[in-house]
Amino acid sequence: MTAQARNPQTTFQPRSSAEKSLDRGFLWLTRILALGVAGVLLFIALVVAFKALPAIQKYGLGFLTSSDWNPVAESYGALPVIYGTIVSAAIALLLAVPLGVGTAVFLSEDFLPLSIRTPLIFMVELLAAIPSVVYGLWGIFVLIPLLSNVGAWLHNYLGWLPIFSTPPAGPGMLPAGVILTIMILPIITAISRDSLAALPPDLRQASLGLGATRWETLFRVLIPAAFSGIIGAVMLALGRAMGETMAVTLLIGNSNKLSFSLLAPANTIASLLANQFAEASGLQIAALMYAGLILFVITLIVNVLAELIVRQVKKF
Repeated sequence: MTAQARNPQTTFQPRSSAEKSLDRGFLWLTRILALGVAGVLLFIALVVAFKALPAIQKYGLGFLTSSDWNPVAESYGALPVIYGTIVSAAIALLLAVPLGVGTAVFLSEDFLPLSIRTPLIFMVELLAAIPSVVYGLWGIFVLIPLLSNVGAWLHNYLGWLPIFSTPPAGPGMLPAGVILTIMILPIITAISRDSLAALPPDLRQASLGLGATRWETLFRVLIPAAFSGIIGAVMLALGRAMGETMAVTLLIGNSNKLSFSLLAPANTIASLLANQFAEASGLQIAALMYAGLILFVITLIVNVLAELIVRQVKKF
């Protein structure tokens, strides 16, 4: 009996030179594509920065702290729109993350029969296909009247809080935040569900075999294991929320005055660009480009922080 017959394991076959060349070619192709993406990103940033250079030279960092936006006097400041961008996105994440992750858990586990889960998954993902202008029109005719009653109640009973200190004016920060919640919900739900579904079944079986309950398995094993994918979903949703234009423009009120009340009209960087860029000229174009560059930097900082959080969680 030969040695190969006694040991039925597959014999190692050295790779041919053609296979090695193919691997090297694929590796270089992926490197080129990755560098191409980084190059496009850098090119966009340089173009925007170059167009914003006149405003950067004139206003400097004071552009970030000024609340004035007067094209006639050529006096520009981005503090209200920076505040509106961050707060509207924060409202959306505050509402959408628990709802989206909870929906993802519900749809990835066997709480419902597959014949019911499949249509629900399709309906959630279908929300991402609705154009933003449709969301905006729905918000004008349905959401704003509904939130006006809620806002009136909040102002009457909680008006001593700065965030509810003004009576509802129709369009405002709160309707914009709620519409952003609906728009980013399918992103968080779909990617989080895929992250949970991609986990090895051995994780669940091992946890249950050690005596953990179903909910302990979910919150102590499955969700931590899929945490990096969930964070990725949240970051994609945050980018959508911060850069959304049409729906927010229709619902936020487009006021460049700084107000801490969620019931008052506000503005975002994307809405400011959509409203004024078509008719802008001279220094106003540079100021708008400066605001766009700020949005670019904010998004970059948020993504870097998210990557650091994911790395720390993986180490833990």
